[in-house]
Amino acid sequence: MTDSHDNAPNRDPQTRIVQPEDRITPGFESFSVPVARASTVVFPDLATMRSLVWSDDSKWRYGLHGTPTTIALAQRIAAIEGGDYALLQPSGLAAISNVYFGLVRTGDHVLVPDNAYGPNRDHADWLAEDFGIEVTYYDPMIGAGIDTLLRANTKLVWLEAPGSVTMEVQDVPAIAAAARAKGIVTAIDNTFSAGLAFKPFEHGVDISVQALTKYQSGGSDVLMGATITRNADLHSKLKRARMRLGVGVSADDASLVLRSLPSMKARYEAHDRAAFALATWLKTRSEVAAVLHPALPDCPGHAFFERDFKGGAGGLFSIVFDKQYSAAQVDAFVEALELFSIGWSWGGSHSLAMPYTVRTMRTASQWPHEGVLVRFYIGLEAEADLRADLEAALVKAFG
Repeated sequence: MTDSHDNAPNRDPQTRIVQPEDRITPGFESFSVPVARASTVVFPDLATMRSLVWSDDSKWRYGLHGTPTTIALAQRIAAIEGGDYALLQPSGLAAISNVYFGLVRTGDHVLVPDNAYGPNRDHADWLAEDFGIEVTYYDPMIGAGIDTLLRANTKLVWLEAPGSVTMEVQDVPAIAAAARAKGIVTAIDNTFSAGLAFKPFEHGVDISVQALTKYQSGGSDVLMGATITRNADLHSKLKRARMRLGVGVSADDASLVLRSLPSMKARYEAHDRAAFALATWLKTRSEVAAVLHPALPDCPGHAFFERDFKGGAGGLFSIVFDKQYSAAQVDAFVEALELFSIGWSWGGSHSLAMPYTVRTMRTASQWPHEGVLVRFYIGLEAEADLRADLEAALVKAFG
């Protein structure tokens, strides 16, 4: 379609507002990626429109499927993870859903670790109940023994290392190798490491799922997720499912995550230093029966952490209180904290604390602890202030 601006002065002002004559002068550059908002993508001619292939990430067809802003973020997320392809999702759970709907059909079998992110378990249970998917939960420490659970109809094996509440570190290479030997796809929830500390593709995993809501955003104000892979066929299947589900990401939200990415590694390392110091100190407290931090030698799977993780553990860890303390006492401890807020979604600047009753969360493995678990996320407050706050709350709640 062609147009001439020669007629512009004769047009109604309303038309000139909708279709302005101004064109931004090319050549402007800045460090930030421009925010390209679009529902409608326009084409210079019909031949160009008809030549587009929906699977080509370098072409624009419709705003729902990508704009220069969202594609820029996807490319950077893939680069951090060591992948070749990435798809953005409205949340981390949406990314998990994308894997299920892209790869699994009625009658297929899926394996999920017993320490998986709770909403992943809920999703698997829903698919089993309403869509005829077979789901088996497995002991996260099973390692190469996963081979005994693989069936002829197993299509997907989930991993999570460490578990986001109980912190077990799986033997990812052993599980991935067993699945790959039988042509079964593996997907890992790699949110814990932000793609910085653990590189799943180097250990044989096919798909990495990230909740960009966490460290990538860093501001506790954006919901977003991603699926990342090196496999073009898997990427195509995931992209087709995302398109059919009508899932998209706001360019404005993508720009907020893009703005935070350059500082992510520095923030992750700061969280890691403070969290490890506080976890080490909490091991000395008589009220605490166990500290579950992957970098501590007695955390389940610590040897795998030492072998496979190269960039620390970030800000997340858990403690288990001595069994003599009731759930009400532990609740009183959490509520006595002044610098730790009560909230689920970690990854931002503010410290968090949340109690869990783990025994009710397990179906395939025995939880060895009797006391109440509290998960901490260590933010960017001064470590000395956080330690003083924890000590004061311990004294107040337990005497």
